[in-house]
Amino acid sequence: MSLTEVLKSGNYQLIDVREPMELEMDGNIEGAQNIPLGEVEDRKEEILSIDKPVILFCRSGNRSGKALEYLTSQGLENGYNGGGWADLKATIEANQGTF
Repeated sequence: MSLTEVLKSGNYQLIDVREPMELEMDGNIEGAQNIPLGEVEDRKEEILSIDKPVILFCRSGNRSGKALEYLTSQGLENGYNGGGWADLKATIEANQGTF
C-alpha cells in the first residue's frame, strides 16, 4: 500500500517524532501521538503493538525516516514515512472529503 492509499483508508496511527517544544512552536496534526525520536527505542513495544498502519512524521521527514528505519529493523511491517508535518497536514486536510 502507498502512503496515499493508507491515508484514503482512514485506518492509521499518526506518530509525530518531533520534540514537544516544536509542536508548541510550529503546530501539530490533530490526533497525532507525540513520541520524540529520542524516545522511539524505549517505546518501541508500544509502537510495534499498534494494529494498523503507522505513519511517522517530523519537520522535514529526516527524523521520521530514521525512526521508520529503526522500527522496521525491529519488526514493524506497516510503517510509512509521512515526511514533514506541514505537507502531511495539508495533504490530509485537502483530501478530507475524498479520504
